[in-house]
Parts: sequence; C-alpha cells; structure tokens
Amino acid sequence: MKKLDITNWSRKDHFHFFSQFEEPFFGVTVNVDCTLAYQNAKSAGSSFFLYYLHRALKAANAVEPFRYRIQGEDVVIHDQVNASPTINRPDGTFGFSYMAYYPDFAEFEQAAKKEIERVQNTRGLEFAASNDNIIHFSSLPWLHFTSLTHARSFSFKDCVPKISFGKMVEQDGKKIMPVALNVHHGLADGYHAGQFFELFQEFLNEK
Repeated sequence: MKKLDITNWSRKDHFHFFSQFEEPFFGVTVNVDCTLAYQNAKSAGSSFFLYYLHRALKAANAVEPFRYRIQGEDVVIHDQVNASPTINRPDGTFGFSYMAYYPDFAEFEQAAKKEIERVQNTRGLEFAASNDNIIHFSSLPWLHFTSLTHARSFSFKDCVPKISFGKMVEQDGKKIMPVALNVHHGLADGYHAGQFFELFQEFLNEK
C-alpha cells in the first residue's frame, strides 16, 4: 500500500469536488455475456457464482482506481483488493464473507468454498473484514434488474466499490446477466467503469 500524490494527481479537483457530496457514489448497470463463462464453469464442475466472482475481482484489481481508498485526508493505493460478498443462507437471510483474491482460480475457489460453508452455518451479521482493501459484492439471482440502489449511511464515509450480480437469462441464444457497479466519484469516473466492464467481459470469455 502507498499514498497517492494528490497534489500532482490529474483528478485532484474532481476528488475534492465529489468528496464534499453527501452521496459521492455513482452507479451504472450493464448486461454481460456469460455464455462461455457458464459453459466453462459447468464443464469444469466449478461453482458458476465463484467463477464470475473471481473474474470480476480480477478485473477490479486490474483497474487501479478500484484499489484507491480514502483514509483521512489521504488517498491510498492498495496492492490488492479482495472480495467481501454476501452469502445467501437456506433460511432466506444472508451473511457477510471475506474471500482473498488469488490469481489462480482453483486456489481461490477452494478457499472461497470453505468461507461459504462457514457463513452458511452462522446466524446474524458479522463483518468479515475490518480493512478497506475489499470490494463489496452481492448477488440477486432472483431478479434480472435494470438498475439498483444500495442502503447507505451518509454519516459513514464509505469509499469501497460495490458490485452486484443479477439473474442470468437467455436472450438471442446467449446467457445475459445484469451487473450493477457503484463507485465513489472522487476516486473513479465513467471511463474507469468502462475499463472494468471491458476487462470483466474479456475475462468471462477466457477459456
């Protein structure tokens, strides 16, 4: 982790402007093509959820502003960000989890499955990570949404990106899934959102 040189940062004015907002987050919802990713996951006997979660986390780590965090008056750049996804339980509730990012999917999946089992055998809410070097992930497999909002406490200075996955549906012979991205506008712009989705789709199409 290192500090960003805000004084010479090209987005210095943008950062100071949007950081004054009660709600500094902006969001977009994009449909991604999961056809190849779904086939690859099923052929390998892997969890499709963990398969696309890993690809999203890989893309987030590759876009530097997704690793920026505001700490006091400073902006820091984390070397790596990990996943904190919500995990659904059989009783209809969910719990928070922590999944470290490993470039190798098999290693990531093995550790993530253990974390899912742990959360599904607990009750209530337990914050799985105390650091901000995470991405908040959630999954709504019941809804093919076109937009999404998050519950927010404006008194809490949050700057962690939030990525939500919706219900996958068939469209014109392809498997399409909506993905909602919410990021702090002081740290990232639509350009960076575009970079994320371009890379995410590229990683979903990898064999």
